[in-house]
Amino acid sequence: MKLYLIRHGKTQANEQHLYCGSTDIGLSAKGIEELEKKHYILPDDCRFITSGMKRTVQTLEILFGKRDYTADERFREIDFGVFEMKSYEQLKDCREYKEWISGDNENNIPPRGESGNMVRERVIPAVKEILESSSDTAIISHGGVIAIIMEYLFPDEGKNRYQWQPKQGCGYVVENGKYSIIE
Repeated sequence: MKLYLIRHGKTQANEQHLYCGSTDIGLSAKGIEELEKKHYILPDDCRFITSGMKRTVQTLEILFGKRDYTADERFREIDFGVFEMKSYEQLKDCREYKEWISGDNENNIPPRGESGNMVRERVIPAVKEILESSSDTAIISHGGVIAIIMEYLFPDEGKNRYQWQPKQGCGYVVENGKYSIIE
């Protein structure tokens, strides 16, 4: 079984360096253009799973055409709560923001949002279910989600969530306890 982990293409929020997790936005013109240049070939019987968010569904359709897919909300990006769709520059003087970004990044919860560990608690059981099957599976999801999966699958690498995060439209192929990068 091969597991393909592909991050959605660029959004306007990515381009503007905004915290964007739970906001359901589509791809930017640049994101679409970049994805249209990629040529990934997956097995005909590969099953597809997205987070159900516009940017992941659009990425699936641009890269692989109209395909049947399952939308699984457990693969959604972190919810940044009140920091959603805001930049560091907009937040840098906010007390709650300073508290959130200092200290334990995996346990700190933004107001009305999720911590990294809360996301991990929903992502890992979902990926375990997929790994129990024998079907090649492509998950089109988000950078943080993919990083959590890779950190879980390859703990001996010693990388943190941010080091595993792939570029937009890129990701990993995992097979037999090894991985390669998709670019």
